[in-house]
Amino acid sequence: MKKLLSIVLALIMLVSCFALAACGDANNDAKDTDAATDTGAADTNGEVNANADFKLGVILLHDEFSTYDLNFMNGVEEAKAALGLTDEQVIMKKNIPESDACYEAACDLVDEGCNVIFADSFGHETYMIKAAKEFTDVQFCHATGTMAHTEGLANFHNAFASIYEGRYLAGVAAGLKLNEIKEAGALKGDVPKMGYVGAFTYAEVMSGYTSFYLGAKSVCPDVVMDVQFTGSWYDENAEKSAAQALIAAGCDLISQHADSMGAPTACEEANIPNVSYNGSTVEDCPNTFIVASRINWAPYFELICKNTMAGEAIPTDYTGTIATGSVVLTDVNAQAAAAGTAEKLEEVKAGLLDGSVKVFDTATEGFITVGGAALASYMADVDTDAAYEKDTEVVADGYFHESEFRSAPYFDVQIDGITLLNSAY
Repeated sequence: MKKLLSIVLALIMLVSCFALAACGDANNDAKDTDAATDTGAADTNGEVNANADFKLGVILLHDEFSTYDLNFMNGVEEAKAALGLTDEQVIMKKNIPESDACYEAACDLVDEGCNVIFADSFGHETYMIKAAKEFTDVQFCHATGTMAHTEGLANFHNAFASIYEGRYLAGVAAGLKLNEIKEAGALKGDVPKMGYVGAFTYAEVMSGYTSFYLGAKSVCPDVVMDVQFTGSWYDENAEKSAAQALIAAGCDLISQHADSMGAPTACEEANIPNVSYNGSTVEDCPNTFIVASRINWAPYFELICKNTMAGEAIPTDYTGTIATGSVVLTDVNAQAAAAGTAEKLEEVKAGLLDGSVKVFDTATEGFITVGGAALASYMADVDTDAAYEKDTEVVADGYFHESEFRSAPYFDVQIDGITLLNSAY
């Protein structure tokens, strides 16, 4: 009887041990699950999963009909898919002007629970800073701005990209096309001439059209360029009229830093080659579109979302590059481009990546001149103040150091070979 009782007691103890072990495993599993939920922990690929309560707010100057704003919208969608964000976690406010309406839109996004808020236009900056000072627990990010590195706010950040390198590559494609036209004896004038539709005489636009011109000059040394400004980031009629005026003035090829289909449409109608910006226009302009450069904003949107979810700092002043996937070209349209364009672009891109090619090369004799003289020194307005005082030497080691002292462009030099037809803007 004692033996039987001992066996029963042993069996009870054994069952109890298994039960305790099972409970322990269940508790450990529950703790692991809680940790993953609380931290937005890594998935099997080491990527940060989206916190369920995280929200991104985006303020856009225009809407999807603007190639500029559409480029941001596409970047948001790409980052959203990569991070596994739901539709409810991304809130876009479109057609927000550069006024106090931007501040009000930012306040609305805070009220809607956004953890990080992004605005896409230069004139939004002061209103974003106003919101950042009021809502210190929300991160505010701004494209093309100049003030984050001097404001000293932990929750306000600027971002841009070395798009001048993309513009330079697009210029190479333009120069090759001009060489083809010249060899065919089809130039409108004595030398290859490009036209450029610009929005304003801001450094961002000047840096863009100058780098585009230099890219063309690197393969077509006798090229010249006229620039026509519209005084607006988005005005389809004005942009089309400016392109038509440049074509009438004898330009063999047109490019632009403007946001509508105005200039590309004018080129397609006149059968004039076009190098676009912010995206391909090949569907609407199959006979004239060559290539376009653009900033890919997806890597930056991923960065600010991941860092915010993980409680990590966002860079104060971020410059995306070709290497980070932030500066890209569309596919070359073989129907309009010169033979060998794609191969040449890959060659030049490799030089930009390894540093052997400098866009604003001041060391090569005759490449960049101002009034016939080499650009040996230049003080730029990097730390923007009310007086726009020049404060930083930016020419060194044989080149102009664009977007290295802050992300937003500060190249505003009027170089030889480029003529401004109007500069009231």
